Amino acid sequence: MTEIASSARPKRPEFRNIHALKDLPTYRMAPAAWVSILHRISGFIMFLLMPFIIWMFDTSVSSEISFAKFKNVFNHGAGFVPGFFFKLVALALIWAYLHHFIAGLRHLWMDTSHDAVTKEFGASSAKFTLALSIGLTIVLAAKLFGLY
Repeated sequence: MTEIASSARPKRPEFRNIHALKDLPTYRMAPAAWVSILHRISGFIMFLLMPFIIWMFDTSVSSEISFAKFKNVFNHGAGFVPGFFFKLVALALIWAYLHHFIAGLRHLWMDTSHDAVTKEFGASSAKFTLALSIGLTIVLAAKLFGLY
């Protein structure tokens, strides 16, 4: 009986290792995979920039004089490092926080509502997460670079 049942089943797909040079350039990841990878990257960026965050907070709230120095660093730079670089680092930090926060809310929602999670919801919520984090980053970048 088992021989008859096993011959009627369709052949299972055969999985192989991905060759880095041949397969990765043509491999297309799902939006949920991008969100997952970027969630890890944004967490690492926030961890890596923790000294910069502490410096920004300490300098901006210590006194009026230190706040003026803080503004001067962002506008004119410090030493040989231009102010534009500090703004780019702050922008990377803004994106990392926004993406990590929004993706974290997405993960919490999916963890609490197991019945509502489908493949379509995963794809649409991943696209929403990417669009919202990038959109808010662009709005805050315009503010950071003085467009409004």
